[in-house]
Amino acid sequence: MNSVMDLLAGFGTVLTPQNLLYAAVGVTIGTLVGVLPGIGPALTIALLLPVALRLDDPTGTLIMFAGIYAGAMYGGSTTSILLNTPGESASVATSIEGYQMARRGRARAALATAAIGSFVAGTISTVLLTFVAAPMASLAVTFRASDYFALAVLAMVTVTAMVGSSIVRGLMSLAFGLFLGLIGIDSLTGQARFTFGVPELLDGIDVVTIIVGLFAIGETLYIASRLRDLPATVTPLEPPGRGFAWLSRSDWARSWRPWLRGTALGFPFGALPSGGAEIPTFLSYTVEKRRSKHQQEWGNGAIEGVAGPEAANNASFSGVLVPLLTLGIPTSATAAVMLAAFGYFDLSPGPQLFEKSPDLVWGLIASLFVGNVLLLALNLPMIRIWVKVLQIPQPLLYTGIVVFAILGVYAVSGSVVDVFIALAIGVIAMFMRHLEFPVAPVILGVILGPMMEIQFRRALLLSDNDLTIFVRRPLTLILLLLAVAALGLPHLPRLIARVRGRGDARRLAFGDED
Repeated sequence: MNSVMDLLAGFGTVLTPQNLLYAAVGVTIGTLVGVLPGIGPALTIALLLPVALRLDDPTGTLIMFAGIYAGAMYGGSTTSILLNTPGESASVATSIEGYQMARRGRARAALATAAIGSFVAGTISTVLLTFVAAPMASLAVTFRASDYFALAVLAMVTVTAMVGSSIVRGLMSLAFGLFLGLIGIDSLTGQARFTFGVPELLDGIDVVTIIVGLFAIGETLYIASRLRDLPATVTPLEPPGRGFAWLSRSDWARSWRPWLRGTALGFPFGALPSGGAEIPTFLSYTVEKRRSKHQQEWGNGAIEGVAGPEAANNASFSGVLVPLLTLGIPTSATAAVMLAAFGYFDLSPGPQLFEKSPDLVWGLIASLFVGNVLLLALNLPMIRIWVKVLQIPQPLLYTGIVVFAILGVYAVSGSVVDVFIALAIGVIAMFMRHLEFPVAPVILGVILGPMMEIQFRRALLLSDNDLTIFVRRPLTLILLLLAVAALGLPHLPRLIARVRGRGDARRLAFGDED
């Protein structure tokens, strides 16, 4: 009952004209960037972070960022279905059947089941978040310094191991992020670290500078270098047919169960440090394919292959907010960017956030319900407008993003040095993408590295420099053992295949654009 009362108070916060405007702007921008190929929520929030910090309204800003995240999760389905080009990596599974449906003249049905599935999954998963968040925050009160250190290690190692095609490349990306996070004056000893005699580096590299460089500049340069490889033709929409919301009675009957199963997969996996929404979307695709009574349609446009993955995709977003709000641990690149936004408003996600800023927390959760309604209202009637967006000249679009990113960095810091640092990080990020080095571990290293160092030192201080503190406390030991096990998790399919006498299994790996 306490959670219900808190949620009702949250609706009182979000249902003000100003916060409703923030929510509407967030889901609209999120859908827009999700529609555009290659532009994901992490890039967009990174791009808007310098602007949002000038608004001096943490509640409204975080509501807008949550709307961007949710909107981009849905918007990616549009390019997946009409262009066979996922707007972000979590929409890859949707493109397999969605594009084939569009080619068969069923684009509207594919877009409708994606939109309605997103609404159903988003609503159910937000209800789960409502009842899980407060108990998790209460549990987090019992965490000690060694536990937080182990949890940070688990999050970084798991995402690093699961994202990209090579664990070695992932660990190198993580090391680069940890290096960036250590630049500046050591808070304990007062010694300058990795400043190379540059006075501007004594305070460290601004997180906004790193985020904009990695995602806004680096991702844009990478996409611009591949413009010729992106498809130029959009599958046309067929005339509206009969049925409610472009779905026939048969479509509804075949979609509602995948929506629920996708939700059940997406929410718990989103809460785990597994690299985003790719795991539950592909699991949902596999489950629906095995359970389907229409096996002949798979590969040619089975509607279950769109309904399930899209529900899992959007349910995972609410799951991501569980560790972010209750423990301050991001489990995806976009969550890490949102964590940086909390830090800029002097807010620390965790148990104290629920006590000190309940209006913000529950207003943010309530905004997810509002955002789901707004997304459904935006996406079905305005589908023709989103299709028109795909016709924007891409060279002009990406040039504008780079210019806007540079202006944003300068507006926040007022330093030309920071602008050059952002450009340098952007160029490095572009080459990382070309050489298949994942970017997500870098930002996790930047965000979680300093926190992990502080908790490590605090644990040693409390234990009188006794390293056995990390194995004597059961919870700390379990988390560290899980981190070690996570290094072998990507190779589990190969191991199972060898045990079964098959050698055709691939390494388990996912993208890091979300």
